[in-house]
Amino acid sequence: MSASRAAAWFEANTHEWSEWTLAQLMEAKAGHSVSLVVPARNEAGTVGDVVGRVRETLVDTVALIDEIVVIDSDSTDATAAVAADAGAVVHRSRDIRPDLGSVPGKGEAMWKSLFVTQGDLIVFMDADLTDWDTHFVPGLLGPLLTRPEVALVKGYYERPGQSGPLDGGRVTELVARPTIALEHPELAGLIQPLAGEWAARRSLLEQLHMPTGYAVEIASLIDTADLLGVEAIAQVGLGVRAHSHQPLLDLGAMATQLLAAVGRRRGTPPAAPDAAPDHQPDRQLDQELDGQVVLRQYRPREGRIEPAERVVLLGERPPARSVM
Repeated sequence: MSASRAAAWFEANTHEWSEWTLAQLMEAKAGHSVSLVVPARNEAGTVGDVVGRVRETLVDTVALIDEIVVIDSDSTDATAAVAADAGAVVHRSRDIRPDLGSVPGKGEAMWKSLFVTQGDLIVFMDADLTDWDTHFVPGLLGPLLTRPEVALVKGYYERPGQSGPLDGGRVTELVARPTIALEHPELAGLIQPLAGEWAARRSLLEQLHMPTGYAVEIASLIDTADLLGVEAIAQVGLGVRAHSHQPLLDLGAMATQLLAAVGRRRGTPPAAPDAAPDHQPDRQLDQELDGQVVLRQYRPREGRIEPAERVVLLGERPPARSVM
């Protein structure tokens, strides 16, 4: 996509949450049902506020969201209990379709949500939000409810930090954006391609191969553009958003997953997986599911620099429609 085409896409497909009134969205929702899905792992400190604040705003607008579902991805804290107390329906990822096996990861939780939700429109929100507003949900629904040609909506927002209003998107700026420029320039108009707040039509989501980890964000964009064209993607400004930041070494694992997913879509699958028996899925559906690599990192310890190895899962789930 040329710079002029990217600019044209940006102009036609970039919205602000305030473009639609609640009354307009309620009218447009006729014939649709909406599921809000919150994938969570060890987020007991924030998930209750996310669920509770959304539910509080539904007192007069309950028809906008039909269900709030938290998918607990093997948390070791009280995430599930806190989310349930706040009013969400909680499912443990491992317990959803146990015949399909289970692996840890955000993408796995999102994929598993397709088996326990009912909405034809699905909104995803991260569980670790600390500074946000409840217009996130109606904002993301705006293009889906008012533009039939749109199948996926990405949020974008200011992320205040020491370096300015877009501070904090380290994997976005150092990995995702350069990769998009080199390999998928059709997506160059997206302000925050890795945003955790997004929405899509179930009919699209059930067709997508989903990486089980953090690469689910970039993979969904690439695959949607491939299936339907980039015109089926829109983005909505949601104002200010803040969340807990990942440690730098954890970002290395996220970047590895992203690069592997992009490479797979290029036709370059990850190298043969390294053995890691403790991370094997309960049941291997296809060869792609248990792909993994050992990422060698270095950490200071007691005055020395020591290597540390971590297993990074690179597997993907097949389209949910194929195993319904």
